[in-house]
Amino acid sequence: MESKAQRRTFTVRETLQLSAGTILIADRDFHAPVRESFVPEGALWIDMCLTPRPQELEVCYTRRWPGHRYERVGQVFVMPAGEPMRFRGGTGRQTSIICQLSPEQLDHLAELNFEWTDRRLEACLDLPNSRLSTALRYLAEEVRRPDLARETMAGLILGQIAIELARHLRNIDEPMTIGGLAAWRLRLIDERLARPGAPPSLPELASLAALSVRQLTRAFRASRGCSLGEYITDARIERAKRLLTGHDSVKAIARELGFPSGPNFCRAFRHKAGMTPRQFRAQAKARVPAS
Repeated sequence: MESKAQRRTFTVRETLQLSAGTILIADRDFHAPVRESFVPEGALWIDMCLTPRPQELEVCYTRRWPGHRYERVGQVFVMPAGEPMRFRGGTGRQTSIICQLSPEQLDHLAELNFEWTDRRLEACLDLPNSRLSTALRYLAEEVRRPDLARETMAGLILGQIAIELARHLRNIDEPMTIGGLAAWRLRLIDERLARPGAPPSLPELASLAALSVRQLTRAFRASRGCSLGEYITDARIERAKRLLTGHDSVKAIARELGFPSGPNFCRAFRHKAGMTPRQFRAQAKARVPAS
């Protein structure tokens, strides 16, 4: 019998089957810290949380990594077909959009004999690609609110998502990735971004990583595939989403995140999330079932 520490639910809310793959909108409810193994069979999974993902959720590729090595899972991550994984940590409810693509489709788009290197596996646990995130949100809206030519539009968006992922994975092995940041430096940056208040400046992060600003920005792009400024903004907005699921006012959240004013926060949030903070809060509340 499954123990209390392992109890969880996985509920599929919406499904859309396309020739290019399958799209799911699903709820996960972890009643206690996770400790489970999983193998995505037959398809590559792209998973993006539409609600805040538990920050402490981590993954180990059990066939590739030693048992003590776990890496943090971000808002968007990829699970390669046939790769055994073990999850740990994380509690609470989350809603995700999951795209299941055939591995052959990714091979074709990447235009190479695709191989899951250790660098690619680690990079795909946290994809800070804003174009990919935006496309996944648009796709979720198509699945949730059917309209004219739904399958055609969803297929086009799914194609864009596959291309963005293929480009990201191919760029990981380009020469520019040599000299990327060490894992401990990336962890220090993430820990600093998680603190309350205004986001850190580039000189502060460079000092934290014991590098010059120039070295930091170049190496960070090599490691994460985006600029440090974009990453800081995305981290700030994701933290705002977590706070909006609580009871603090929008004005109080803006202050905690270091925005100079409520309107400034609302503009920044809408630019990244496609909706106002109040609209996001209303949607988050609507997804929580009545007790």
